[in-house]
Amino acid sequence: MNAETLTLRLFEALVDGDRRSARELVRNQLDSGTSAEKVYVELLWPTYEMIDRLFRSDQLSVLSHNMATRLLRVVVDQTGASLTSAGTEGRGRRVLAMCGPTEESELGAQMAVDLLESHDFAVSFAGGGVANDEILGRIHETRPEVLLWFSSVPGDLPAIREMIDNLHEIGACPDIQIAVGGGVFGRADGLAEEIGADIWADHPLELVDTLIYDAEHRAPVDQRTVGRTKRYRSAA
Repeated sequence: MNAETLTLRLFEALVDGDRRSARELVRNQLDSGTSAEKVYVELLWPTYEMIDRLFRSDQLSVLSHNMATRLLRVVVDQTGASLTSAGTEGRGRRVLAMCGPTEESELGAQMAVDLLESHDFAVSFAGGGVANDEILGRIHETRPEVLLWFSSVPGDLPAIREMIDNLHEIGACPDIQIAVGGGVFGRADGLAEEIGADIWADHPLELVDTLIYDAEHRAPVDQRTVGRTKRYRSAA
């Protein structure tokens, strides 16, 4: 069965609230030898994007969206338990991960965090709805190397922008790198650079690859280019 058919079958199970079928479909993929990372990238993330796209275009009811999002989290947890170390490219870099307060932003962030951890990033994930002063306090206390914000909806952006502005204004942890990810940045070209992020990606595996590349080729703070596209072009 090809990836597109599998995605459609999982989507249908999710919007119907068919918990047994959704779990069984994912379990069958893992039992057949498909790696957990491949399930994330080729099945769970495309299904997540389909749910998000149809809901934003008013083609999915609130009821169906809520059932699908919550059930997708169940199968993400199920798949995450099967993730194994995919390498040490992250070199143990410490990441503090945040996201917007919406269910979909937190779910997308969870997938990104799971993949980062499997590539040897040391990730602390606080989710959404955390006040900026608490985030700043955590940054001062633990001195993470990367602050990651994940967002799927435009409503998350004011808090992200405020946090980045606060970090720049008070000079907190000048070496910290600000990374952003999620669909909202893929839908608005130049947005991540505009709000002051160092790197960005709209797909979780792309985010992993970007942070791995940065771990291996990181320039001094005052010499960094901004954004994923410029980094990969400079490496070409």
